[in-house]
Amino acid sequence: MIKIDCLGEICPIPVIKLREVIDSIKNGEEYMIVTDHSCTVPNIKDFCKAHNLDYKVEEVINGVWEIVISSSK
Repeated sequence: MIKIDCLGEICPIPVIKLREVIDSIKNGEEYMIVTDHSCTVPNIKDFCKAHNLDYKVEEVINGVWEIVISSSK
């Protein structure tokens, strides 16, 4: 799993960082975005839906989310 650390980054930076790697996501490969900005979660969900990517969101501690993104290409 490849981790993208977005702690302290506000939108749209996490979406931009995901966009930079989207073409390199292979079938079964996972990327994890770690964020502490609540607006990132719905923005990443929308991005994943628009690009047919699977995602799982977990708030690991209060105010910190891990978003795991994978492709079934």
